[in-house]
Amino acid sequence: MNSNAIITLADSNYFELLGELIDSIKLHKESKDVSICILDAGLNKEQLNILKPKVHSIKKAQWDIELPGYKTLKKEWLKSQVSRAFLPKYFPEFEKYLWIDCDAWVNSWNAIDLYFKACENGKLGITQSIGPGYRIMSKVKWLIGKVALVKSQNYKHARASGIENHIARKLAFAPHINIGVFSLEKNSNCWNIWQKNLKKTLSKGKVFGSEGLAINIAVYHDNADVEFLPLKCNWITSHLLPKYDTNNSTFVEPFLPNEKIGIIHLAAGIWRNNKDMRLNKDVKVELKTLEGKKIEKSLRFGIK
Repeated sequence: MNSNAIITLADSNYFELLGELIDSIKLHKESKDVSICILDAGLNKEQLNILKPKVHSIKKAQWDIELPGYKTLKKEWLKSQVSRAFLPKYFPEFEKYLWIDCDAWVNSWNAIDLYFKACENGKLGITQSIGPGYRIMSKVKWLIGKVALVKSQNYKHARASGIENHIARKLAFAPHINIGVFSLEKNSNCWNIWQKNLKKTLSKGKVFGSEGLAINIAVYHDNADVEFLPLKCNWITSHLLPKYDTNNSTFVEPFLPNEKIGIIHLAAGIWRNNKDMRLNKDVKVELKTLEGKKIEKSLRFGIK
């Protein structure tokens, strides 16, 4: 049996994206050495029957941290904000875990190799949301003179979740860490640190985004051992669009040396005319090619 697993979660609304992620993994010959596992957060019976032959295991996602009903509102997909911090509980047969959100897909296997390498010796393998071409990292509202109101994603969420001010200030201008793709070993102490913080962020804050805030606290406050991977390992398209290499039919970084992107992540969606590319295959965006031409193209796997 494989010792490494790629794990994701989906509900019925994201079934198509889930299928594309699985297909993008299996497109690479190296995938034979990795098991694919799914946390079910609301897939229907027909969808589960389609998925079962394609993956190693499917487990029903649980509320691993007990929450009041008014916070969950019967939204099964919100379990992704909790259950990903408990992967060894669901799939104890593996030694290394690579989580990939189901609105992401694998463009180059090099990123997969890097994540499994990054988490060795108990480290957290993860990518910061910062890189060449990022022009605004945090919002600041200027009041009077030199007085400013910090509105960074980490700071706002930390304060709303009742996190102590000295911790929130540490996070205020730290590069945000996206939890949509990460790797950890089974016995890493980072699971314990993350779960401790998650219980705290969930106690007062909203469920959505709580797991990301908890991992940012783990890294920037608790000093969890971390291996930061390059942006191409978790390319969030809503932050910065890629370029397209027409000669090799692949997405690449928009700046030199235009390296091939490893994982394309549609987090927050790509919106055109009030339509989200994650839910509508017809949505396309204007991309630049390496030759400087402009083309209309989807960023979803397998759609031209």
